[in-house]
Amino acid sequence: MTGETTVHTAVRIHGRSTQRKALRALLDALPHHGGHLLVAGEPGLGRTTLLRWAARTFRAGPVLHLGPGPDGGAHVTVEQLLDTLRAASAAAPVLVCADDAHLWDAPARTALGRAVRRLSTADRVGLLLSVASDRAVAPEFARLPVVHLDPLAPSGAAALLDDATDGVAAPAVREQLLAEAEGNPALLVALVRRLSPAELRGHRPLPRPLADAAALAEVVGGAPSGQSAHAQDLLLTVAAAGRTEDGTDVDAGLVHDALRRLLPEPGPGPRAEPVPGPRAEPVPEHLVLAGDRLRFRSPLVRRTVHATATPERRRAVHRALAEALETGGHRLTGLLHRSWSLGGPEPAPASVDRLAAVADRLAAMAADGAVPASHRLRATAYARAAELTADGARRAERYTAAAEQALLAGRPDRARPLLAAARDSAAPAAVRGRAELVRGVTELRDGPVGDAHQSLLLAASLLAADAPAEAAAAALAAADAAWAAGDLPACLATLAPEPPHRTENPAPGSDGPADARSAAAHPAAVHDHRVGMRALLEGRLDRAGAPLGQVVERGRTEDRPQTLLRSAAAALLLGDVDAARSGGARALAAARQLGSDTLVPQALEYLAYAELRAGRHPQARTHAEEGLRTALRTGQRNTAAHHRAVLALAASIEEEPDVVARHVTAALDTARRHGLAQAATLAQWAAARADLGRGRPFDAADRLGLLVLPGPARGHFAVWRLAVPCFVEAAVLAGRHEDARTVLTDFADWAAFGADPQAAAQLARCHALLAPGEHADALYRRALDRHDEAGGDFERARTALLYGKWLRRRRRPREARGRLGTALAGFERCGAGVWAAQARDELRALGAAPQGTGTGAPACLGLLTPQQLRIARHVAEGATNREVALALGVSTRTVDYHLRKVFAALGVRSRLELARMVGEADQAHEVQGAREARRVGSYEKTGAQH
Repeated sequence: MTGETTVHTAVRIHGRSTQRKALRALLDALPHHGGHLLVAGEPGLGRTTLLRWAARTFRAGPVLHLGPGPDGGAHVTVEQLLDTLRAASAAAPVLVCADDAHLWDAPARTALGRAVRRLSTADRVGLLLSVASDRAVAPEFARLPVVHLDPLAPSGAAALLDDATDGVAAPAVREQLLAEAEGNPALLVALVRRLSPAELRGHRPLPRPLADAAALAEVVGGAPSGQSAHAQDLLLTVAAAGRTEDGTDVDAGLVHDALRRLLPEPGPGPRAEPVPGPRAEPVPEHLVLAGDRLRFRSPLVRRTVHATATPERRRAVHRALAEALETGGHRLTGLLHRSWSLGGPEPAPASVDRLAAVADRLAAMAADGAVPASHRLRATAYARAAELTADGARRAERYTAAAEQALLAGRPDRARPLLAAARDSAAPAAVRGRAELVRGVTELRDGPVGDAHQSLLLAASLLAADAPAEAAAAALAAADAAWAAGDLPACLATLAPEPPHRTENPAPGSDGPADARSAAAHPAAVHDHRVGMRALLEGRLDRAGAPLGQVVERGRTEDRPQTLLRSAAAALLLGDVDAARSGGARALAAARQLGSDTLVPQALEYLAYAELRAGRHPQARTHAEEGLRTALRTGQRNTAAHHRAVLALAASIEEEPDVVARHVTAALDTARRHGLAQAATLAQWAAARADLGRGRPFDAADRLGLLVLPGPARGHFAVWRLAVPCFVEAAVLAGRHEDARTVLTDFADWAAFGADPQAAAQLARCHALLAPGEHADALYRRALDRHDEAGGDFERARTALLYGKWLRRRRRPREARGRLGTALAGFERCGAGVWAAQARDELRALGAAPQGTGTGAPACLGLLTPQQLRIARHVAEGATNREVALALGVSTRTVDYHLRKVFAALGVRSRLELARMVGEADQAHEVQGAREARRVGSYEKTGAQH
C-alpha cells in the first residue's frame, strides 16, 4: 500500500505557447468577426485546461459553456441554438466553449455542427470545441480548423513536475516519472499523486509498475473495450504486439495469426467460429487500419488496454504472439513475447531457472550483431533480461546495455531511468564505469555539460584497470564536454597524456556499450585525436598536424559512424573544410544505414559547421534545419542548440531579423541552462552580424565587444576569433578604432595558425579598415587576392563591398562601381539579401542602377525579396502595418523594417506612390500576358493550318 503525495495545483500552463497563440488570435478577432477552433488531443494532454484558460482570458463579452443534456441529448433545435447565440452576441461578442464534444450523442453533435455552419463571421460568436483524438473525429466537426495538442516537450514536462512537487523529487525518481509519463501532463500528475513523500524523495523503492492500470485508467477515463469479445482481443493483441515494434503500428497479418492461436483447441463439440480477417468486420474506434498495418490512435490508450487486461489474458496473448513470430523466424521478438508470457518480475520459485535461461538468451541475442534488430528492440530485450536477472552485478550490466541502446535509438528519456535501475554498489568497477560512460554521453547531448564532464571523468577512472581503451574514449568524451563548456583549463587537463595501458578488446558478445566497444576497437584513433587536440589548444600546430591528420585519414577508409565523426571533427580543427564535409557526409550515411537516430543530428552538425566555415550558408542552413528536427525528435537539446546557432548565423546574412532573433533566443535558452559556451558564442555572433548587415554598427560593436575583447565575458576560446572581422568592421564604423586594434594581434596569430582558410583575407581587410588612405588601397587588393585563394562568395563580397564604399568616398566612381557590382553579384549568389541591399544602396548613391534591374515599375519590383514583395502588395491594397503583420504571421516591427527597405529600393516616399507603382507593374504584367496569349494563340493557329 503506498501513500499519496499532495500535488500542488499548477499556477501556469506549460509548453503550450503555440496553441495559446492560436486561441488568442481567435479571441482577439471576436470584436470584429466570429470564428471556430477545434482543440484535439489524446486524453490527459490538457484540452480542458486550454478551454478554461481561454474562458478566463476573454474579456470582451460573455462566455457560454455548452454541454449536452442530462441523458446526453442537446434538448434544443438548431434554430433555438442559433437564436440564443445571435441574441447573446448582439450587444457584445460571445465565446462559446464546448468541452469533450466527442462524448455527445449523435443528435447533439449534429445540432451543434449545423449551428456552426450556419453562423456567419458577422455574428461575432467564437466557438471553441475540444475532442479526444483517441478515436475518429465526428463528421460534424471534421471541417473545423484544428489545434492539435502533442505531448509536452521534456522541458515543459520537467517544469510541470517541479511545480507539482515543489522540486523535492529525487533526481532518479524525477527521471523515471518523466520517462513513464511520456509528456502527458495528467498522467504525470497522477503518478506523483500515487507516490508517498518517502518514495518521491528516493528513500523507498518506487512501486512497480510505476504507471499501473489504475493510474492509466484514471487519465483515459476508464478501461477501453471493444463491442465484442473479438474486438477486445483485437485491441489487446495490437497493444501487446506494439511493445516490440519500433513504430506505432503493427503487422495486421501477425495480429490475425495470433488471434487465431487464441481460439480454444477444437473438441468433440461444435467447431468454433473462425477468426475474422483484418478487414472482415469494422475496426474498433480506437484503432486505424492503414494498408496491412494496425495502430492505436492514442499511445496512451494502447498502454491502458494492455495494463487493464487480466494477467491471464495478457499472458495468453503474448504466448500467441510468440508462437506466431517464432513460426515466422523472428527469434528475438518471439523470445521477448515468450518472456512476457511466463510471468512478471517476481515469478514463482519453480520457474526461476527457466526465467534465468530466458534472460541469458535475450541478452545474448541483443548483443549479437548478426540478429537483425533495431536499437530500440535491443534496448527492450536487454531491459527485459535485466528484469529477469537475479544477480545484482549482471542485472546492472544489462540495464546499462539497455540504456546505451536506448540512447543510440534517440531516446535519452528512456536511457536515464534504465541507468537509475542499473545502480548497484556491489557491481564491478567496469560495470559502473560503463554506466557512467553512458550517463555522461547522455548529459553531453541533453543536459548540463559540466555534469557530463564529471560523469565521463568518473567513467574513465572506473574503466582504467579493466578496460583501458574504453577509459581513453571516456576521457576524450570528457574533453568534448569541457570544450562545449568553454573550459580551456579543464579541457587541457583532461587531454593530459594518459599512462601506458593495454589495448585488448572486450570479449565478443559482451553486454558492454556499443560506443565503448567501437572506441576500444580503434585505440590508436582515440590516442591520436587526444594528442592532436591538446597540441592544437597549446598553440603547437607543428605537433598537432600529424596526429590529427592520421585521424582524418582513417576516416577515408572507415565505415563506423563514430570514427567518421571523429575524422570530421579533426578536419574542422585543422581547417580542412573539404575533408570535414566528406567525413560528415559519410558519417551521416553510416548512421542512417545503422539506424542510429542519435548520431544523425551530430553528423548533420559537423556538416553544417563545415559548410558555414566554407561560406556556403544555404547548404549550412539545409543541414542545420534537418539536424534541428532530428535533434528535437531524439531528445538532444544541446545538439539542437548548436543547430539553432548555425541557423541564426545563416539567417543573419538574409533579410530575416525575426528568424535570427527566434533561433538566437532558443539557442541561448538552452546554452545558458546547460553551460554551452560554444553555442552561446555562435548565437551572439549571429545576432551581432544581423545588426551589422542591417546598418546598426553601434549595436553590433556593443554585442561583439563582449565576445572578443579581453575580459571574463570573452566568448568561447575556440570560437571568439571567428567573430573578430565583424567586430573590427563594426568598431571602425562606430568610431572605436582602439578597440579594433586591440584584438588584431590575437587575430593575426590565428590567421598564421592556418586553421581557418578565410582568416588571412579577413586580416588584410581589417588592416585596410584601420589603415590611412595611402595604405588601404593595397590592403584591400591583397585581401581580395587572398579571397581568390581561399574561396567563399560571402566573405569575398564583403571585402569588395567595403572596398567599393572606400573608393566611392574617395571620389573614384568608376572603380567603385566595379567593386560594388562584384559585391552585389557575390551576395546574390550566396543568398545574402541584407548585404545585397547595402551594395544596391551604394550603387544608387553613385547614380548607377544595379545591374540587371532594367527600368520601369515591373523591373523595380524585381529588386524586392519575396517577403518584401508580399508586404508591398498588402500595403498597396490599403492594409495597415498591423493588418499586414496579422496576414503574414510576423511582427509589426518586421513589417516596419521591410517596408522601409521597400521604400528605399523603389525610391518612393509614400504609400500612395507605392500603390501607384504596384498598380503600374500589375498592369504591365497583364499587358505582357495578353501579348503572350495572342502570340501562343497565333502559333497554335499556324500549327493547326500546317
